[in-house]
Amino acid sequence: MHDQSIGLLNEAIADEIAAIHQYMYFHFRLDDLGYAPLAGLLKQSAIDEMLHAERIAERILFLGGEVEMRVGRETEKIHDAAGMLAKAKQLEEESVEMYNRFANQCGQHGDAGTKKLFEDLVTAEENHWDRFDRQAEFVSRFGEQYLALQSFGDGGGEAGPA
Repeated sequence: MHDQSIGLLNEAIADEIAAIHQYMYFHFRLDDLGYAPLAGLLKQSAIDEMLHAERIAERILFLGGEVEMRVGRETEKIHDAAGMLAKAKQLEEESVEMYNRFANQCGQHGDAGTKKLFEDLVTAEENHWDRFDRQAEFVSRFGEQYLALQSFGDGGGEAGPA
């Protein structure tokens, strides 16, 4: 009965693991560039994605399935902040679309619990997209100097972990 949901949940795990890898790669690169607040935002986003993966895995186990720990895509090597933010926004958009679709599919086969989980994940991913969009707008408007200037002092700028 729950085989369809377990399959969707395992696709979600693969997506979350890929996002964790991508965001940690961005965190390392941004930290190396001296962009501490934005690096912190990407690190916190990776941690959020780990928590999503945990919730998904718990649901799979509850439904009696096996958690497949595969990565959904390769990590892209992007070296500029604007490109990283564009990629992060793209990943979040794809996740929102996928989780909406998965929620609808779970509703159609009578799995309200998994449907609700996917709906909650949509909201979380939309919040990530919004944070990345704001930072991308600032970088577009002010250039990467904006990121360098944020890194002076306490680094308590808006780009820090939320």
